[in-house]
Amino acid sequence: MTGGERDRAVAGRRLLPWTGADGRPCYLVGDGTGYVSRLADEIEDVQIDMADHLLGHAAELLRERRVTGAELHYLALRLSESLRDVTRVAESRGARLAHRSRP
Repeated sequence: MTGGERDRAVAGRRLLPWTGADGRPCYLVGDGTGYVSRLADEIEDVQIDMADHLLGHAAELLRERRVTGAELHYLALRLSESLRDVTRVAESRGARLAHRSRP
């Protein structure tokens, strides 16, 4: 599915910042004021904050000259997870902005 197809498929639904047990995306239908919407907002904020802290840690670690391969591997795994999380947040927020701007 292309980005445009995905946007049309989820119009009016919010992509949540977590996946189901099978790894598939979870969506919420509603007006954005309920408990699950507020919970999703809080989780997105935590994910963004964690990504920011991880970037700072990565910068510190990469300045060191005696970093092991295992440390770099672990860092790469965490950065990958974080990037996946903030990409989902950006996709969700972008879709909601596009949906709101439509007549």
